[in-house]
Amino acid sequence: MSAPYIVEAVRTAGGRRKGALAGTHPADLGAVVLDALVARSGIDPAAIEDVLMGCVTQGGEQAFAFGRNCVLASSLPDSVPSVTIDRQCGSSQQALQFAAQAVMSGTQDLVIAAGTESMTRVPMFSNMSVYEKAGIGAGPFAPSIQQRYGVSAFSQFTGAQMIADKHGFTREDMDRFALESHRKAAAAIEAGAFAAEIAAVQTEAGPFAQDEGVRFDASLEKLGSLDPLAEGGTITAGNASQMTDGASGVLVASEAAMKTHGLTPIARIHHFSVTAGDPVVMLEEPLRATRLALEKAGMSLADIDLFEVNEAFASIPMAWLKALGADPDRLNVNGGAIALGHPLGASGTKLMTTLVHALRARGGRYGLQTMCEGGGMANVTIVEAL
Repeated sequence: MSAPYIVEAVRTAGGRRKGALAGTHPADLGAVVLDALVARSGIDPAAIEDVLMGCVTQGGEQAFAFGRNCVLASSLPDSVPSVTIDRQCGSSQQALQFAAQAVMSGTQDLVIAAGTESMTRVPMFSNMSVYEKAGIGAGPFAPSIQQRYGVSAFSQFTGAQMIADKHGFTREDMDRFALESHRKAAAAIEAGAFAAEIAAVQTEAGPFAQDEGVRFDASLEKLGSLDPLAEGGTITAGNASQMTDGASGVLVASEAAMKTHGLTPIARIHHFSVTAGDPVVMLEEPLRATRLALEKAGMSLADIDLFEVNEAFASIPMAWLKALGADPDRLNVNGGAIALGHPLGASGTKLMTTLVHALRARGGRYGLQTMCEGGGMANVTIVEAL
């Protein structure tokens, strides 16, 4: 069985919703990452056997075999196939895990796992509104599901608030976590920590290569002035992830492919798994998923140098830290989605890109990434930097 290696890992900078990337078609956004992976690796693009593209809101400009459209918009030859994957926020992390499985099985040797999401041009939930506008059907949650779980719909916002309440996190606790995310991201930008991982996007205003959502002047006072998302709640836009446009991707190769094409790996995929639990609370599954992944991998938290836990809402990584007793100094060391943004289907390989580059820059060995996902699912991936 061949071990799966990461040869290159890149991402675009995150664009604010209706910001710098608003004029870029999602397929062109995805193409930037595909082209960057090919250019940086020096690989013959015709040698790529598949492109696995994560995307959550598959409608409008992100419809009709969206991954394939990203390939067609890129410099890759039209002999390269693609498939579009939806595991909600973990879509491109799942793409990476599928790519690893393909290499380990021996069925493929060179695969790109990527993700793209334009939350400006294809707004979140816009593909669900089709049912409402047409006045037909019950939407994605069948009456049988509603009856089974006692809800008319599953809400990530409700789930995040439930987790905050369960773990006793106050509004100030979460605002302080959010402030730290902005401070870490700002420090990373000023230190040039993202330079090696970002592929510039050419826009009408020129090259776009710096994350747009980071607030260099963030303060507790400003965060505290924001209204909660729900009356009486403690979740706000300030302690939740930002709606973002972006793309990311990694090139996964077998040992045979590396020898054939003269490639040098930057990381090895050591373990990957996915679990599912309560779809109502929904976002707490990374806690259980991490414990199970470490057990399967024969590792402990002490073996892991850096953690990337997606900051969908501050309450998620905070609950993860509390439940696992993890070291906060090893968590999201260059900031997280609260500051850098959460481009849904792109976030999985976005976090992996940042994780691999951060491990190599800091001389770390093992990194662990996990994502909370719609429907109560969670992916965990452990990598070894090389």
